[in-house]
Amino acid sequence: MSEENEWRKKELSYKEVVKKYPDIAPLLILKIDLCRRGVIYTQEALKHVDKNLHLISSDSYEGGLEVATSAPNGFQLRDGSSVVRTDISKNLWRTHRTPYTVDWIDGKFYVTDEGEVIEEIFLWEKPDFYNQKTSNGTPMTQIASARSQRFEIFPPHVCQFGFPAKDRCKYCSMFLPSKEAQEYEGTDAYYQDVVETAKAAFAQKGRFANVMMTAGSVLSGNELFADELNSYIKILRAIGEAFNGKRFPMQIVASPFTIPQLERLKNETGITTFDSDIEATTHEWFSWLCPGKEKALGFENWKQRIFDAVDVFGKGHVNTGVVVGTELANPDFNFTEEQALKYVLESAEEFTSHNVTLTLNLWNACKGSILYHHNNPSLDYYVQAAKGYADLNRKYGLNIVPDDYRRCGNHANMDFLRI
Repeated sequence: MSEENEWRKKELSYKEVVKKYPDIAPLLILKIDLCRRGVIYTQEALKHVDKNLHLISSDSYEGGLEVATSAPNGFQLRDGSSVVRTDISKNLWRTHRTPYTVDWIDGKFYVTDEGEVIEEIFLWEKPDFYNQKTSNGTPMTQIASARSQRFEIFPPHVCQFGFPAKDRCKYCSMFLPSKEAQEYEGTDAYYQDVVETAKAAFAQKGRFANVMMTAGSVLSGNELFADELNSYIKILRAIGEAFNGKRFPMQIVASPFTIPQLERLKNETGITTFDSDIEATTHEWFSWLCPGKEKALGFENWKQRIFDAVDVFGKGHVNTGVVVGTELANPDFNFTEEQALKYVLESAEEFTSHNVTLTLNLWNACKGSILYHHNNPSLDYYVQAAKGYADLNRKYGLNIVPDDYRRCGNHANMDFLRI
C-alpha cells in the first residue's frame, strides 16, 4: 500500500473534519490543513505567477535558506484569511502526507486535492518597496519583507541558542545569515537603509497595517540579552522615523527581558506589543524541546518574565507562541493524540490566566531541524488544539491585533477570535 493511501486511511480527511465540527467555518479548517500538509504548484499555475504583481519567495530576504524561485509567499482564501508560505517544492520542510496542489483553472488559482477542486485562492500582491533600492544601493528586499498586510524586519544576526548544536531548539532549522549580512547589521549604513525602507513601505497607502520584527536570541552583554536589546532599540528607533517618533502598530518577538529591560524597550521605542515565545507550556516539555533556553535561563524564569511583561505593556499587549505538535514527538511522553491534547490545553491556561495571549504555532518538520524526520499530528488534532487556544484567549478577554488573521495569518487559533 502506498504511503499516500496509508495516511489517508489512518486519519480523518478535510471533509470528514468539516462534517465533525459543523460550528467551525470550513475555510478555517482548510487553512489549518493547508499549513499542515503544504502545497505544490503545477507548472501551469507557476506560468501565471507574475513576478511583477505577486509576492514571491525569490523577492524576499530568506536568511540564507534556499527557496523556490517562483513560489508565492502566501495567499488568501475567500474569507480574507491568510495562508503563509506553504510551498514544499524545495523540501525546506517535509510532510509524510501528500500536499495539496495549486492549479490554474479557467483563469483562476485553485487548491485541489486528488484532482478535486477545493477552493479558489488569491495570491498576495507585491508591495511597491520590493522594486526599490536605498540611497546606499541596497535592494530594500534585503532589509525587509512582507505578508499581505504586514511589514517585516528580520535583523540578520545568529541565534546563539543554536551553539552548540545539541542545545538548539529541536523544531528550528537554524538558518544562518552570511557573515557579510551579520557585519552589515551594526553599521550606520544598515540603520539608514532601515529608515529609508520603512518610509518607502509606508508611503504606499493602505498596504500595511502593522510592523513585526524578530531575530535570534543574543546572550551577550553586561547582562543576559543586553546586546540583543540594544540592537533592537536602535532598529526600532530607525523604523520609528517613518512615524515621526510617534507610537506605531508594532510587534517585536524577542527574548524574555527583565522588567528594567522591558521598560527601556517600551520607553525608548514606539512599539505597542511584546512577544517572547515560550514554545512549550510545561517545564518537562520546554527542557526537552529547547535545551539551550533551559540552560541559559530556565522555564520558570522565562515564564515569569513573560508574566512580568504584562505589567509593563498591559493586558492585551503581551503574547507568547507555542509550537504545538512537538509534544507528540517527545519519546518520554509517548502520548496518544487524546492524551497530548489534554496536556497541551491544561498547561496553557496558566498563561492566559496571567493575561498573556496564546498563539498556536503549527509545527512542521523543517529541513535541518532535529525533529525533521518526525511526523506532525492529524488535522483533527490541530483543529481541536486551535479551538482550545482560542477558547482560553476568549475566556480571559485576550487578543493581539498584530497576530490576527489579517496581519499575520500564521496562528490558527487567532482566526477563531473573529467568529
